[in-house]
Amino acid sequence: MSDLPPCPNCGSAFAYEDRGLLICPECGHEWSPDESLPAETGLVVKDAHGTLLQDGDTVTVIKDLKIKGSSSVVKVGTRVRNIRLVEGDHDIDCKIEGIGAMKLKSEFVKKA
Repeated sequence: MSDLPPCPNCGSAFAYEDRGLLICPECGHEWSPDESLPAETGLVVKDAHGTLLQDGDTVTVIKDLKIKGSSSVVKVGTRVRNIRLVEGDHDIDCKIEGIGAMKLKSEFVKKA
């Protein structure tokens, strides 16, 4: 029995190795053996209550947030859809309806 992983494209167990690449004879997909290992992003972002956040989540603001350089405020309870996680001090990149593109700190949101 082969120790090679199944094809990530079609799931076939008949993959074989050729010149450092893995090849699926059923669908013709070629991939590197390193790609078959589960990818670790290393980016772990948690909300104010410790719940793990992921790209595409919807969150709710838990505190009034003043917008720097503006007289506008993001009010408590504002729902933010389709967030993107980024590295840095402000670890959530999003668009807030009526305000526009913003970066938020995860400590001021909870998962909806």
